[in-house]
Amino acid sequence: MNETHGLVTDTIPFSNVDGPGNRFTVFLQGCNFNCVACHNPYTIGVCDDCGACVEGCPTGALVIGSDGVDWNQDACDGGDQCTSVCPIDATPKAKRRSVRSLLIDIERAAPFLSGVTVSGGEATQQADFVDALFTAIKSSTNPRVARLSCMVDTNGAVDTSVWNRLSGVMDAAMVDLKCFDDGIHQQMTGSSNNRTLESIEHLAHLGLLYEVRLLLVAGINDEPNLLGRTGTWLAEVDPSMRIKLMAYRSHGVRPADPPLVEPGRDLIDRASGALTGASADFDITLV
Repeated sequence: MNETHGLVTDTIPFSNVDGPGNRFTVFLQGCNFNCVACHNPYTIGVCDDCGACVEGCPTGALVIGSDGVDWNQDACDGGDQCTSVCPIDATPKAKRRSVRSLLIDIERAAPFLSGVTVSGGEATQQADFVDALFTAIKSSTNPRVARLSCMVDTNGAVDTSVWNRLSGVMDAAMVDLKCFDDGIHQQMTGSSNNRTLESIEHLAHLGLLYEVRLLLVAGINDEPNLLGRTGTWLAEVDPSMRIKLMAYRSHGVRPADPPLVEPGRDLIDRASGALTGASADFDITLV
C-alpha cells in the first residue's frame, strides 16, 4: 500500500501560539487565499520549477535538476532570497514528506507536547494528508503520541464535507475570519467568505470549533458598525465563543499599495468592546 505524503513547508517542534498548550506544528504548502496581510506569503503557491529562485541563491543551494529545482539543505544559509523573487509566492524548500517520517519527529517531542496542529498555507488543501496524519496519531501504539490532541488552523474556505470527514480524528479547528463583510473580505483575500462562515457554523454544530481568529487592520476592517455586526453573528453561532482578536503587524508581510496600517491599542480596545457588546460571554484574547 502506498503511504500518504504531504507537501510540507516546515515544522516547529514546540509552539505555544498554534493552539492550547505546547504543540508540534506542521505547515503545509499551498493556499486558496491570497491575503494582503499574509505573514507566510511563500506558503501560498506551489513551486512550478520555473527556476527564478536559482540565480538569486547566494550559496548555490538551489540548482536545476532532472526533476526541476533541487534544494541542498546542507548548503543553505536559511536566507529568504529565493522566496522573495518567486513570481508565484512559493518556496523551493517545501518537501514531500510521509506520515511515517512526521510521526518519528512527533514521537521524539511527544513527552513535552500537548498536541499537534496542522497549519499552512491552508491545511484543508491537503485534507487526505491531514486525515492520514491524525489517524496515525490517534492509532499510535505509543501512548505519549496517542494522547496528543489534533487540531487544524484554517481559513475555513472548504466544503463542510471535509470537516465531516475529519471529525472522527480531529479534536478541534481554529478558523481565521478576515472580515464578516464579503466585499471587504474579497479585497483582503481575493476570495469570498461564504465557505468560511459556513465552516464556523458547521464546526460549532459539530462541537469542533476551538476559536475564531479575527485579524484587525486599521482602516480596512475596523469600522465599528462592521465589528458590531460581526459580533452579533458570532453570538448567534455561540454566545460564549472563544475569540482571538489579532492586531495586524507588518513584519514579514508583502508590500502593499497603499501600505497597510497597524492598529493602535486604542483601536484594539474599541474592537474588543464592540464584540463584547454583542455578547458579554465571549472569551476574547487580544494578541
